Formats: sequence, structure tokens, C-alpha cells
Amino acid sequence: MADTGPGTELVNNTVPAAPITWPSGVTAAACLTFDVDAEAAVLTADISAMDRMMPMSHQSYGPLVGVPRILGILQRYDIKATFFVPGYTAHRYPSVIRAIAEAGHEIAHHSYFHENTVGMDAKTEAAMIDLGLKALWDVAGVRPLGYRAPMWELNYHTPGLLAERGFLYDSSLMDSDHPYALAVGEHAAGEHAAGEEATGQGTARQGAAGDGRVLAEVPVSWGLDDWEQYAFLPGLIGTGLIESPAKALEMWTLELEALHRLGAVFMLCCHPFLSGRPSRAEALCRLIERMKELPGLWITTVGDVAAHTMSLGLTPRACTQPRHPRDAYWVPAKGERP
Repeated sequence: MADTGPGTELVNNTVPAAPITWPSGVTAAACLTFDVDAEAAVLTADISAMDRMMPMSHQSYGPLVGVPRILGILQRYDIKATFFVPGYTAHRYPSVIRAIAEAGHEIAHHSYFHENTVGMDAKTEAAMIDLGLKALWDVAGVRPLGYRAPMWELNYHTPGLLAERGFLYDSSLMDSDHPYALAVGEHAAGEHAAGEEATGQGTARQGAAGDGRVLAEVPVSWGLDDWEQYAFLPGLIGTGLIESPAKALEMWTLELEALHRLGAVFMLCCHPFLSGRPSRAEALCRLIERMKELPGLWITTVGDVAAHTMSLGLTPRACTQPRHPRDAYWVPAKGERP
């Protein structure tokens, strides 16, 4: 096992995360996750949609119909899932969020208003995270351990904000098939030092996993998001192409089986206003049935995968921001027009 005591050098993110050791009898993991965005996902794109009954009713289908249907499916198959909830959704639909908690599922943080956080400064983002935390506590008595950024858009300062608030994990990044320990702090997200080579060792130093300066990262991917298959509201979201649940089921089953062979983690991201529709919910049932057929597949919450990952004493990986190639004068610097 790698030494991760104070002063240990980090693995930088030019080196892939290695497969982890799973608990005895487990060969891979699978997580069903549901982003309960409701109206916020549309309102953050166009706040004027608040005055339009059709798109608001489209989004309210999630908490009103989709969530109860999904909770019934999870109960039928005896599965615990993770629900990522914006604080605004908790305030608007408190009984729905309490029902999720009362059914024993994990509730995790998913912003306050599904804000566009690209380029958001740290002070504003901290206020957003804190307001979401307060909403989930006030509504459901939940202090979440996990976070998923809106549209998976982490800023380089976001992991530090999460660690300061005692989060265990993030599930927003896409650079691995395997969960890993993500270093946080002022050096962990900095540029590579000049002349640094991809040797597997970064120049920053951090503490051990679990000391408040490391998060578990449980990766995601766009191919396992139902938004790309089903989301469409004219003039607001989506491309206009709504796929068949049969296609989504085929895609997700192929990825499930491949990740199972790799000993990795299958992270499905669904939205109740999308996958809660009847035929899509039936496709989800068939996917769950295939999951249950795979030997050694641990079907569990993201929090459980994160806690196991953090128990392994992994060497943290730094998420280093690309540096501007100064010698390549023809490459535009940040803020310059190409």
C-alpha cells in the first residue's frame, strides 16, 4: 500500500487512476443515481421560463410522478440509490425529498438552483453550497456527504470548498473508470511546474486520505446520462432528438458489462422528469435485472463506494490545470480571442 502520510508526494493527473481493490466477493460496483433537478434545471437556462406553464409542468413531473415511480422500482428490487438534490428542489417539494430519505436512500448535494457555476468565484460558490446544505438539513434533516456539480462543472477551487465543509466525495469528473482519492488545496489544483514530466509524481504535497484535504472522486460520463438521450424542451434544453428507451438500454447495458469486466464502477445518472416516464422506467427495470445477474457486482450508493475508496489509503491524485504553452506564441492565452 502506498504511503499517504503527511508530506507524501501526489500522483498527478497525467497518470491514470489505478483499479482499486473491492471488498471481499466484489468484482465491480454499480450506482444508480437520480438528479432531482425539477424546475431549477430549466430556470437556470432561462429564468423567464418561470412564467410558462408548459415547461414548468414538464419539470414538475419529476418530483410529482417520476420520483414516486422510481422509489417503487428501487423498493421492488431492494436497491439503495443516491439522489442528488438541489436545495431549491428541497424547498419547493419538501415532502418528496423527505420520502426519499425515509425510504433509506442517500441524499447528496447538487447545488442550490442548478446554477451555471462555470467561472463562478469561490465566495459565491461557497454561498451556493452553504444554502444547499441548509435547505437539505431544514427539509429532511440530512447533512450530505456527497456533491455533484450542476452539469458536472467543477471549478478548480470547488474541491477545496467541499473539503472545508466536511464532504466525503465528489461525483463530477470524467478522467477515470475507477474511483480514486482526489487531493484538494492550494497546490493540488495548480499548474505543473516548468519542465515537469509525466513521471507519475506531482510537485505538490498533501496529507492522507480522510484528513480533510482529500476527497473520494467517483467518476461519471456523458454516455451514462439520460439527459443526452431524452431531454428536450423547445427553445430551452436538448437538441430536438428524443431517443428510444431501447437504445438507451442497449448503450447502458453494454457499458455496464464492459465496466464489470474491468472491475470498475458503473455510474448511471438519471433525472426523474426524464427516466421516470413509463417506458423509460421499464427500461430501467430491465437494466437493473441485468445488473443483478452479473457476478460480484456491488449495487450500492455512491457514498458506500466513496467510503470504501477512502478506506484504502490511496495516494491522492492532483487535478492539475493545464498551463499555457509559453513558447507556442501562436496559442491564444486565456481571455484572448483565437
